[in-house]
Amino acid sequence: MDIGTLAGAFVERPFLALIPAALFGWLYVRRRKWAILIAALAWLAYFPYEHMMKTVCSSQPDRCDIRIDLLPIYFVLLALSVWAVVAYIKAGRTTTRV
Repeated sequence: MDIGTLAGAFVERPFLALIPAALFGWLYVRRRKWAILIAALAWLAYFPYEHMMKTVCSSQPDRCDIRIDLLPIYFVLLALSVWAVVAYIKAGRTTTRV
């Protein structure tokens, strides 16, 4: 899968950002780690931002030729997601050891 295709899916359908937000929210309920909660909130915050950008870009398409803003946003979302997954895995290992 091309990363551009995945990123484009979030741009075209901002509601898809609610899927990782819900997933990380569910993982947070299971493990109660701050890293997971931060990732869930970051994805949740990305949804209204991208929805607003889609509204602006549909009304003024010349302003949205190149979305440079997505470079740092996707980097942060990816880094937080990886951090949350690692925290979830580490929390699972510590709870299963006796």
